[in-house]
Parts: sequence; C-alpha cells; structure tokens
Amino acid sequence: MNIFFIYPNSGSQVGFNYGLAHIASMLKKVGHNVGFWQLCEDLEPLPDREEFIRRLRREQPDVIGFSVVTNQWSYTRTLAQWARQAMTVPLVCGGVHALVAGKEILESDLFDYIFRGESEEAFLEFVNKLERHENILDTPNLGYIENSRVQFNPVRPLPQLENLPFKDYTLFDFQKLIDIKNGWVGLMASRGCPFACTYCFNHKMVDIYRQDLKCSFSDLHYIRRFRVDQMIEEIAWLQNHYQNITMFIFDDDLFTFDTSYVRQFCSRYPQVSRLPFVVNAHVGFFDEECARALAGANCKIVKLGVESGSEKIRKHILNRHMSNKKIGEVIHLIRKAGMHSSVFIIIGFPHETLSDLWATVKLLARTQPGRFRWTWFFPFPGTKAHQISQEGGFINQGKMANLTNFTDQSCLEFGPEQNLLLRKIGKIMPWFVNACSDLPVAEFYLEKVNDILDMNENQWQDYSPALPELDKTYSAQFVKEGLSHYAIKYNRFMGVLSDYFIREE
Repeated sequence: MNIFFIYPNSGSQVGFNYGLAHIASMLKKVGHNVGFWQLCEDLEPLPDREEFIRRLRREQPDVIGFSVVTNQWSYTRTLAQWARQAMTVPLVCGGVHALVAGKEILESDLFDYIFRGESEEAFLEFVNKLERHENILDTPNLGYIENSRVQFNPVRPLPQLENLPFKDYTLFDFQKLIDIKNGWVGLMASRGCPFACTYCFNHKMVDIYRQDLKCSFSDLHYIRRFRVDQMIEEIAWLQNHYQNITMFIFDDDLFTFDTSYVRQFCSRYPQVSRLPFVVNAHVGFFDEECARALAGANCKIVKLGVESGSEKIRKHILNRHMSNKKIGEVIHLIRKAGMHSSVFIIIGFPHETLSDLWATVKLLARTQPGRFRWTWFFPFPGTKAHQISQEGGFINQGKMANLTNFTDQSCLEFGPEQNLLLRKIGKIMPWFVNACSDLPVAEFYLEKVNDILDMNENQWQDYSPALPELDKTYSAQFVKEGLSHYAIKYNRFMGVLSDYFIREE
C-alpha cells in the first residue's frame, strides 16, 4: 500500500518527527511504500489548495496520515478539508493532539480514524489489515466513530525501544534539515519521564496507558531506552551518510535519569565522534559524577527545565518540586565542569502575579546560566494546567484556537497592566535579566528597562519593532569593550551570555 504522511509544522521551528521515522521503517520493511511531506515555511513555501491537492494526487496514497501537535490543529483542519475534497482514501490523525483531543478530531468529520499514544506497532497492524481487507476496528490504539458514537480501543503495551527498527532517515530531506538547523542533529536515546508536570502531556499519556492496561506506573515501564550500542551505531551512521553536522542534541525528556546509562554512553561516545553534544537534565538527577562523565565525553550544553523563578508557581501550578537554591547549585556545577547551562523558562502561567514574573527574571540574573530560552505558557488540552487555566478564567479561546506556536504570544488574559508587562518581557527578556544582574552592563540596561516600563500601550507598539536591531547594536558595542552581557542569539527567543557566543563565533 501507499502511505503518505503529512507533518504540519507551520509557524514553528523546523521539527524532526521521530515517531514517523520509526513507523516508516516498519512499513517499508514489510513492503509498503511511504511518502512524507513536512509543511514548514523554513523548508519551502506553504502550498495553496491547488498545489496541495496536486501533490496528493501525484502521490496516489491509499492512506493519508497526519502527525499533529495541538498548536498545528487549526492548520491541520484546513489541510484535511482540502484532502477530503480531493481524495476518498482514509484520513488518519496521530501525534500528541490525537492523544489529548481525539474526540474533538473525530467529531470534526475530517478524519476517519485517530491513533492514541505510541503507535508504531498498532499503525503497522492497521495498514496490514487494510491491505488484506480485514476488520480494522479491533486494532489497538485506534479511535473511530461507530453508530454516531466515538469509540476508543485500548492501547497496546508501549513498544520496547530496543526492538524498534533503525529510523528511516531517507523519508526526509535530512541534509536540508541539517543545514537549516546549522548542523544541529537531534537524537533520542529514551522515551518517558518520571515526573507529572501539569503543563506536559506525559501525565495524560500515563493515565491513559495505566487505565487501559490496568497496571501501575512501575509495571507500565514508561521510561525506556535504546541500548547504548544502538545509539553509537546511529551516530556513526549519521556521520558517514551526511555532511555539515556540528552538534548532536539529545531530545530525551531526561537524559540523565539513569547515571549508569550516562556513564556507559559517555565512555563509548568518544570512540565514534569528536563532535560536541547537548542533553536534557533535571536538577534532581544531576550530580558531580554525572557532570564529569558528560564533560569528559565532549558534552557542551546541559539543558534544565526551570520554567519559573517562583517556587510558589512551580509547586502549586506546575507540580515541579525544586528549590531556587538547588537550581543555582546545579548551574554552578555545570559551569565548574566546563560546560554551558541552558535554562528553559515559561512566562504567563495561570495565577502568575507580577512578583512571580519578576522572580523568574531575577533567578536568571542571579544564577547566570550560559543561555536561557523563553516561551509563553500554552494550556494544552487534556493537561492539568489546562484545567487550572480554564477554571481560573484565564483562557482567551479565540487566541488559543489560532496560535501556531508558543513563542510569539500568550492565549491567556491577565488584565491590561500585566498583559503589557508580559509582552515587554517576552519581547526582550535579556535586557530585563541584564538590568537585574551584577554584570558590568547592568546600569546601562536598567536605564533602558525603566524607559520600557514607563511606556504605555501605544508607545510600546511604536518602539518594540526596533528592539531586535537595537539589541544587536548594543551587544556589538559591549563585545568590543569586553563586557559580559546577555543578548538575543540563534533565534528570537533565546538569550545567550556573551562569554559563550564570543567563543563560538
């Protein structure tokens, strides 16, 4: 059969779809043909209706599968409507949005089926049954409408990663992805996370699997890993088949969860690569032994999910139990080992006050990570954070329906004063961090920040478009003077300490 996958990725950073890479490999292994189309402006202009339909007809698919995250649902609806007008083949939706909003997807009448959860094995079973004209409605993980009622089949046990086939990189224009991402190549050594943060889909997925499989979290074996040998083989293969790779970035939720795994990987990695790499860590699963192992293997950046500088917000809204003291200690430990810390920050949480917002800025200023990336909070449907936001009356449903990412603006409402402050900090957070720090440029940026804080709505709208170029100008001058500071680098929502980007450039 001909399976054609569509990955809506509009208005967001270019993504790599790990799940489809494995699914395509499994389908091809038994003789199916697989096509793929990633719709992202950074790769090529988005198609209009006629171009989209021409491509579908050229592919001649027997099944069209969409892989969708919530922010892409609005665009996906348009694409699915076009596909419905042109094709009579089954339309299937998978991805995170199908897990948390399966009922909404099916009731839209745009999709015939959805798949919930990790569906490599289930989707292969579905396609094989279709080809043999067998009953597909008992396929695990499947959702569909029967007799005007939405039906969800129980999920099958999570796939064991060591049994999955090698990812099909030929599905993508992978060299183009490498070049667009400036040589950064994503890897994933594990799936699953031990935490239940309210804003993340992990707790929703765990609840569904535990309910359907009637098992405990321990028996679910949610946290799984590829063998170190598999990861080493993949890294060697990528280096032999593609050019211009400059950095490997591990997209695991928590690479440092198992210290013994970290040690094994770090002892093997230098045997196949001299390239630097990046990992995700957690302040509760990171110590000096881990830092030494990573640094010794040429890890350059350790990423930490901090989200808020307010311990109150982290504890009561996010279910993230860590202290600001511990965060500071781990950032220091990373720096001491000769690596660069990268901190994830989110602004605009439900029930976040002005003092909570300033606590985030001040934590960054005090701990001075190598870089920080900030985004707006987005209340993903099905998560506890969405429920908190909804019950508090914070969600602007119109904005939420039209957002394609969570880097440009918030879909929550806090009142005019706080909304305006959020937009100001969200536009130029490095200036606010510089102003609150003990860096040598603090006084300069404090003056700039105070001017910004005094601006009303109209003044801010007139002034804000000039900020990116002003940031470049000020940063260039401070680089000449040898003064440490944070500036926007690499993308519009990342602040990087000049000590790092000067060395890199």
